Amino acid sequence: MAELAERWRANGLSMIDGVSRFLERLREGVPLSAFWRGLLVRRHFPGAGLILALPGGALPRVKNLGGRIVIESCSLEPGVRLEVYKGGILSIGKGTYLNRNVHIVVNESVSIGQQVKIGWDVVIMDTDLHGHSGLPVKNCPVVIGNNVWIGCRALILKGVTIGDGAIIAAGAIVTKDVPPLAVVASPSASVRFTATAPTD
Repeated sequence: MAELAERWRANGLSMIDGVSRFLERLREGVPLSAFWRGLLVRRHFPGAGLILALPGGALPRVKNLGGRIVIESCSLEPGVRLEVYKGGILSIGKGTYLNRNVHIVVNESVSIGQQVKIGWDVVIMDTDLHGHSGLPVKNCPVVIGNNVWIGCRALILKGVTIGDGAIIAAGAIVTKDVPPLAVVASPSASVRFTATAPTD
């Protein structure tokens, strides 16, 4: 009986915490419709946290063909497309924001850290989707660290690891690893400079 009472108490505290986060987001100006739209999208992500699907266009589209999608609390703008193929794993960390028309294609693994900001029309792919000249399809995981900023229309291709705190400028085509705190720009995604970590 004591165990059951403790479980009810824990669930009650969890519910109170959820309601307080909901009210906090409303005070921040998040429209109520973003929560309702988020609930419609959340059905694709078992065990997901708070999903905000912001208004202003079509709901984000999720195409899961036998993969696994693990998403913590995050915000999705209209036009976001998530495609996960058989055996693929997509994970998106807490506080991550996907702007309009972000397209993520997963055949093996794409992991996006916490507090990542992804701009308009960004494409992230861990696969070529088809072979070439008789060769099989090439897949290689993509890993994006925490607190990364990716500018609009950047292209993140298979096998890339982007370190924590890196900045990817608009229009960059990232085909090789990016070190932590690096700023990369131009279509060649060359490192322009590397920042130092903030100190307290």
